[in-house]
Amino acid sequence: MSAGTTTRRTFLRFAAGGAAAALCPRIGLGRDRPAAPKRPNILYIFTDDQSVRSVGCYPEAHRWVRTPNIDRLASQGVRFATCYTGAWCMPSRATALTGRLGHGIESLRMVGRYPGSTYDPKQCPFWPAAFRKGGYFTGIIGKWHTGSDSGHGRDWDYSAIWDHTRPEIYGGYYRGQKISFNGGRPKPVGGYSTDNYTRWAVAFVRDRAKDTSKPWYLWLCYDAVHGPYTSAERHKDDYKAASPVPVPKDIYPPRPTKPTYMHRYGVWRRNAAGRPAKGKRTLTGSVQQYNRAVRALDEGVGKVIAALKDTGQLDNTLVVFTSDQGFAWGQHGFAWKYAPYDANLRAPLIVRLPGTVAAGKVCTHPVGGQDLVPTFFALAGLPLPWTMHGHDMTPILKDPAADWPHPVLMENTKYYYGKDTERTTRPGWGSVPWWIFLRQGRYKYIRTLVADEIEELYDLEADPEELDNLALKPVHAKLLADYRRRTIDELKRTGAGMVKTLPPVKASLAVPRSPHAAAPPPGG
Repeated sequence: MSAGTTTRRTFLRFAAGGAAAALCPRIGLGRDRPAAPKRPNILYIFTDDQSVRSVGCYPEAHRWVRTPNIDRLASQGVRFATCYTGAWCMPSRATALTGRLGHGIESLRMVGRYPGSTYDPKQCPFWPAAFRKGGYFTGIIGKWHTGSDSGHGRDWDYSAIWDHTRPEIYGGYYRGQKISFNGGRPKPVGGYSTDNYTRWAVAFVRDRAKDTSKPWYLWLCYDAVHGPYTSAERHKDDYKAASPVPVPKDIYPPRPTKPTYMHRYGVWRRNAAGRPAKGKRTLTGSVQQYNRAVRALDEGVGKVIAALKDTGQLDNTLVVFTSDQGFAWGQHGFAWKYAPYDANLRAPLIVRLPGTVAAGKVCTHPVGGQDLVPTFFALAGLPLPWTMHGHDMTPILKDPAADWPHPVLMENTKYYYGKDTERTTRPGWGSVPWWIFLRQGRYKYIRTLVADEIEELYDLEADPEELDNLALKPVHAKLLADYRRRTIDELKRTGAGMVKTLPPVKASLAVPRSPHAAAPPPGG
C-alpha cells in the first residue's frame, strides 16, 4: 500500500470521527501513575511575505532595520538560519493546517476569481480539530486563505477571521476590513489590521489565563507585510534617511546559467538617475516602505509576549515566529515570492520555550514548514492524526547542533493540489513554471518542470546568492545525480504522484545561450 493511499484513508477515518479514541491523551487514568507533565500552550505567529532581510537578528538584514522585540525572542530561543514554509500564501497555509505539502492535500482548489478557493473537510481535515479532541482550546486570529470554510466549531473554539478568499465581502489588506468573529457574519472593525490582530491576541491570552483547565493553541496570522505594504501612521516617516539598498548582482537580465524563463525575466528598470525602479518607486524606496510595515508587526510581537509574561504563561508557552514565505526585492529580477530561490522564499523562524528549547542559539540545519506541525504534536503529547510529510524538530530545538538527516522538499504547483499535481505540464504563474527543489546540507537542487530544461544546483555556503549553477559544470555531475536521486526519493516518500510524470531534464551540461534581454514578460 502506498503512502498516499494510507494517508487518504487516515484522512477520511479522522474526518468521520473513527480516530477520536486515539487522539485522547492518556492523562490521569490511574492513581498510582505519576502526574503527566504540564502541556505547553502554543502561540504560532505567522506573518505574510516576510523576508529574513526584514528581521534585525538575521545577518542578511539591512543594518538600519529595527525589530527589537523579535530580536529579543531570538535571544531567548533558537533562530533557524534557513526555513522554507512554502512558495506562496495559499499552499504555505495549507501545509500549516495539514502538515503536508500540496501534492498530499486532496480537494483544495481555486474557484471563481482569484483568490477564491474551496475544499472538502471530509477529504481535507485540518489538524487543529485533533488538538481540540486532545484537550486543547484552539484559536485563530487574522488572515485566512484556505477555502471559504474557516472551520469555526470544528477546528477552532475561537476565531476572528479576515477571509482573504472573499475580498468582495471582507475587504483588502490593512484597512477597511470586515472580520467574522466565532463564525458570525463579517462586521467592519475599522483601524489598522496589524494593531487589531495584536489587540485581539492580547485579549485571547488574558482570557485563557482565567481558565487553566486546558492548554491552548493560537494561530496568529498577520496580513503584514503583504503588498501594498501599508505602514501604521506612526511609522510613515521611519527609515526615510536610511542608506540605499545594495543592488543585487542579477537584478537585470540576461541570466544565461538559469532556466529559460529566467533569461529575460525582470520587473526592474533603470530610472532617469540610473537607479533600479519598479513603476515610480525605486528599489530603495520599495524596501524602505516594506520595512516600515514591519515596525507594527514587531511592536505586536512585543505586546503579545508582554501579555504572556503579565499573566504568568510565558514560560509554559511555545512561541513560534515565522512567515508564509519570504520575498525578493531585486534578487534575480523579482519583486515577488513564488520562484525557487532563497531570496524569494527564505522565511524567518524563531522558537522559544524555556527548558525545552535552547536559548540564544542558531540552528544551521535547513527545515520546512511541514516540520512544525509534527513538532507541535510531539510537544503536546498527542499522536499524529494522519501521516505527515515533516519531522519532529524537538531534537534540534534542544540541541541545534544535533544530527538532522532530513532533507527539505519544496514545490510550486501554482494553485493545484493532490491528484491535480500529477499533470506537471500545467502552465505556471507570471511566467514562472512549476518547480520542485530539495535542500540538504549546503546544497540545493532545483528542477524546473519543463521538458528538456536545465537543472540547477547551488552551494549555499559558497554561493548564498545562487549565481553559480553547479549543474552546468561536468565536475559536479556526480553530485548533481546524487541530489536528483534524493529529490526523487523524497517525492516517493511523501507519496507524490507527480514522480511518475516529471518531464525529462536537459541532457547536455553546456551553458545555454540567451538572447539579449528586451522587455520582461508580464507577471511578477
